[in-house]
Amino acid sequence: MSLMSKEQLKQWIKEKNMQSVEDIQSALKELFAETLQEMLEAELETSLGYAKHDTKNKKTTNSRNGYSKKKVRSEYGDVDIQVPRDRAGEFEPTIVKKNQTNVTGIEDQIIAMYAKGVSTRDIQDHLQQLYGIEVSPTLISNVTNKIVPLIKEWQNRPLQAVYAVVFLDAIHFKVKQDGAIVNKAAYMAIGIDLEGHKDVLGIWIGENESAKFWLHVVNELKNRGVQDILITCVDNLRGFSEAISACYPITEIQKCIIHQIRNSIKYVSYKDIKKITSALQPIYKAATEEAALEELNQFEQTWGQKYPLIVRSWRTNWAEISTFFKYSPEIHKLIYTTNVIESYHRQLRKVTKGKAIFPTDEALLKMLYLATMDVLRKWTGRVQNWGQILLQLSVQFPERVQPYLR
Repeated sequence: MSLMSKEQLKQWIKEKNMQSVEDIQSALKELFAETLQEMLEAELETSLGYAKHDTKNKKTTNSRNGYSKKKVRSEYGDVDIQVPRDRAGEFEPTIVKKNQTNVTGIEDQIIAMYAKGVSTRDIQDHLQQLYGIEVSPTLISNVTNKIVPLIKEWQNRPLQAVYAVVFLDAIHFKVKQDGAIVNKAAYMAIGIDLEGHKDVLGIWIGENESAKFWLHVVNELKNRGVQDILITCVDNLRGFSEAISACYPITEIQKCIIHQIRNSIKYVSYKDIKKITSALQPIYKAATEEAALEELNQFEQTWGQKYPLIVRSWRTNWAEISTFFKYSPEIHKLIYTTNVIESYHRQLRKVTKGKAIFPTDEALLKMLYLATMDVLRKWTGRVQNWGQILLQLSVQFPERVQPYLR
């Protein structure tokens, strides 16, 4: 009804002589059936490539071949429709598929397109071109708003008691707020449980990334049932480690090597970037922490005078940069960077790249949630070499792991 003006709505009520709720429901059912019928006709016309009776523009040997009666269930009750057929039997309706008896999911098409990052205008164009339906941006927003309760339920669901590894990182977007465009951070947490399965534990929209907000995130994880995290993998944000330790004081913290390198080259002139990144490589690729420290000393001898801030940064962060040296190569490979969460972020970027600015925090959260559901459907297997990793963790943290093993 939001597609009609007030005058059109008044005229429609008058024509249908509506005087009760039952009259309204009956009229809506009739309107829905007529709309559905027109959409089926439009689909067949698109499939054949010519309009009904327009033989001059016919460029196919295929043609219309009558109708099949069908009863489908809708939001307005059971509806009788006539499904058009083609003579070659090639026509596959999209809006009401073969053997489909329930059509309450038309709105799902809008949500599915929204989940793929299709813009509101493109959703409008798609429905207009394929089905001849005009939908307003408000209607699309209202349809996608139906997932908001699902987001809240997902965001508040209970979590597992113990996670082997939790990756924490943020991705940034531009959002309208109070008439201005501001940078917002979408805070993400990915957990790997003791069975080796990955899961997105939550998405939080906040102001630009801060340790204070990360404290809120880890507090929420604890409130949702996470009693222990063996290892957290994070970037080099100041105060991040303190925020984690406030909730999980015995959790090992691994700062991402890639983030450390990125922070290091901020201080480097362009002509030295390749030399510096090559000189840093032996540090984090060393076999042991002792060997890595020797490589860091060598780096300092070569570059320390020119770039003292790089050396200072590595030495200041060393306790949490070098955590991975304690573990086997399988765990080492898993935790020394935040690649797991950055790969997830790339999937989100594919969906959101067409959206330069989001109108609200909620609009951003809806798109990130829908994209995340698509990602989670693909996360079906366990982390590579999980058997060896779990064995190592159960030896490293016997009292924290073994009670939870089945």
